[in-house]
Amino acid sequence: MIRSRCALTGNTTCRHTLTGHSGKVMASKFLGEPTKVITGSHDRTLKIWDLRSKMCTETKFAGSSCNDLVTSDGAGSTIISGHFDKRIRFWDIRTEMSANDIMLQGKVTSLDLSRDNNFLLACVRDDTIQLIDLRMNTIVRSFSHESFKVGCDWSRAAFGPGGRLISVGAADGAVYVWNTYTGRLETILKDHASAVTAVSWHPQSGLLASVDRGKRAIIWGEL
Repeated sequence: MIRSRCALTGNTTCRHTLTGHSGKVMASKFLGEPTKVITGSHDRTLKIWDLRSKMCTETKFAGSSCNDLVTSDGAGSTIISGHFDKRIRFWDIRTEMSANDIMLQGKVTSLDLSRDNNFLLACVRDDTIQLIDLRMNTIVRSFSHESFKVGCDWSRAAFGPGGRLISVGAADGAVYVWNTYTGRLETILKDHASAVTAVSWHPQSGLLASVDRGKRAIIWGEL
């Protein structure tokens, strides 16, 4: 059985060990309150946990390995998960089955929500980044470039502050930054020697962090 561990900020002591998945746990999020967590795994399930009892209270059977998930409202009632079968699934925690899904052209490696919860960013193994308007459940823009290749099955793309920019790492060690309003490629940042697996923006500034498979992290100046 696979374990997922939780620790509180400012305290390095492990506070919770949650045991139940039979495959790698790829993502976890709080469900609107500090006592509930949802996890997604390569065992093709999502699990909801009660941290007070340290027990799994519900298992959702997705039918495909989950590589990332987000919750799209403050109450945590809607869950969105990205899967290896090229689908993005939408879940209402009050029901057992997924409400609907969106089929893409490649494995979904990551998901990210805009700050207003209106847009979803999906990194896809067909070497595209898809921008989805959640109010219509429709793809409104696709980002790609002739030299951009997704580096691995868990590559993470991210919205910048305010949602104007998005960034993602590539197989060639570069970080690509697009403008969500125009679809224009703003810049390509080159300094990594191996595939970039994840990026993260500072929430109040244009600072960007990226990490690669060679265990190197870079902080880029404001964009």
